[in-house]
Amino acid sequence: MSSVERLSGADRAWLLMERPTNLMVVVGLIVLGPGLDRTRYREIIARRFLAHRRFRCIPVADALEARWLEAEQFDLDDHIAWVALPGPGTQRELEALLGELASTPFNPGRPLWMFHVVEGYRGGSAIIVRIHHCYADGVALMRVLMSLTDEAGAAQHKDGGEPPPTGFLRGLTDLVPLPMAAALREGVDLLGSGVGYLLHPAQAATLARDTLAYSSELLHIAGLSDDPPTRLKQPLSGARRAAWAEPLSLQEVRTVAQVLGCTVNDVLLSILAGALGRYLASQGDDSTDLKIRAVVPVNLRAEDEPATLGNRFGLVFAELPIGLKHPLERLYAVRAAMQELKGSSQAAATLGLLSIVGTLPSAVAEPTTALFSAKGSLVVSNLPGPREPLHLAGAEITQVLFWVPEAGSIGTGVSILSYRGGVQFGVISDREMIPRPDELVALIAAEFERLVYLVLLGGASLLG
Repeated sequence: MSSVERLSGADRAWLLMERPTNLMVVVGLIVLGPGLDRTRYREIIARRFLAHRRFRCIPVADALEARWLEAEQFDLDDHIAWVALPGPGTQRELEALLGELASTPFNPGRPLWMFHVVEGYRGGSAIIVRIHHCYADGVALMRVLMSLTDEAGAAQHKDGGEPPPTGFLRGLTDLVPLPMAAALREGVDLLGSGVGYLLHPAQAATLARDTLAYSSELLHIAGLSDDPPTRLKQPLSGARRAAWAEPLSLQEVRTVAQVLGCTVNDVLLSILAGALGRYLASQGDDSTDLKIRAVVPVNLRAEDEPATLGNRFGLVFAELPIGLKHPLERLYAVRAAMQELKGSSQAAATLGLLSIVGTLPSAVAEPTTALFSAKGSLVVSNLPGPREPLHLAGAEITQVLFWVPEAGSIGTGVSILSYRGGVQFGVISDREMIPRPDELVALIAAEFERLVYLVLLGGASLLG
């Protein structure tokens, strides 16, 4: 193997957080209609996916650092598997397979990614994508995967260059002001130069001010109470279960949000909170007046920033009032909590912390991960996808889901992703926490119906 480069601090941090019971792997699902061309698909992976040199590399770490080492005997066929479901090709069978693969560690002697192409699913096929988080975050990986589509390939061929951005960054930065993200990047650059303070006193002053804000935010997070003991805080087994629902109408969600004076994100988090409260109550937990926190990844890339791999996101701890039964009361409580987060620097502060942890001895990662994972009960990612239908190797993409990994003691992840007019919820969880995630998924759709019903009745006036 030949040395390529060091892992960045943030990338190494995600490598250090790997545990046998909690793999740091991004899991994606692309459902396709009929017509997938095997030969063309393999050629697309070889030409476009492997255009990113990192995917030919293996992260190799010791106690102090990690490097990307290029695999000497790389074989693409080691990373593409063609499989079939055991029965008639139902969603439950695909969910079971996805959960099994999400629980399976990579071969450490090969680059840490894999595509499983599932044939015969609902008359078409499905692709289960697994890529270790140290290679890139969800936004970067979504852009990579969408660059594989026929539409992106046509644009690249027409223009003679890289395909244009597909809009995945739109809406992902609404929790953190972009100037703050830019200030963080400037601060990191200054810290990397020993004369930065002397040559750029104005930037140094900005860095000092922002560093104080980030330190205050990290102290605030550290001082948060641990999340209450519920089924979502059980010890991890390492075995995963997954389920997803039929998409909600994005236009309906937007309409409800406009009528109630909230954002689309407020509505989605509120119905998730309601579903979690009902699910935990059905499992014997007392959710009355209970609040738990969702750890929400927030993109810190600028809209026009060039598409690169790596991890450039922070985390915020969003309070979910799962014990509030009334949908409108719960919605406005979520809105208030999210508005407070929008004025904070949590996302930039946590990215800075991850970058620092990733430069320290590996023994530092364990207590840091344990401290912060105790403050939340689940991870919720929200990615806006394309509005128009896309195709891959001749087959139409009908559904897309994308789960980022959890860390530490957190074992439940919720994916929220919009695509061609629908918004899709998916749940993946350790079996000790949610053995039947389809039960939770069903409650999410029911909670949205309850909210729509109240809007139709004019119930918004009840709470103002």
